[in-house]
Amino acid sequence: MSSARRCSRTACSRAAIATLTYVYADQTAVLGPLATYAEPHAYDLCEQHSERLSAPRGWEVLRLAPDPSAHGPSGDDLLALADAVREAARPPEPAPRLRPAEQEGDDPTRGVRRGHLRILTTD
Repeated sequence: MSSARRCSRTACSRAAIATLTYVYADQTAVLGPLATYAEPHAYDLCEQHSERLSAPRGWEVLRLAPDPSAHGPSGDDLLALADAVREAARPPEPAPRLRPAEQEGDDPTRGVRRGHLRILTTD
């Protein structure tokens, strides 16, 4: 079974090449490059149906041409991904170990004790 998305138009079995979304507040139909993921409120269209697209009366059709240089991630995208992988692979720094105030030899008159915690006042 093919994983390519098909045109959303009824009875059309051609492969989708563009995604249509509606911006109701602006009365605009936006036709752009095929979205990475199928969205429930977007329509994937084949080449034929995307060329013949019309919008309701009074609406504007905005056609976004695909960027020919955007075939794959840019160098900046790859560096950002590599940095994120390095950061995720780095072992976490150990948290500083705190000892109860009695073991540290603190003066009990310097703060208010709440259970095992001590609120220190600045002088």
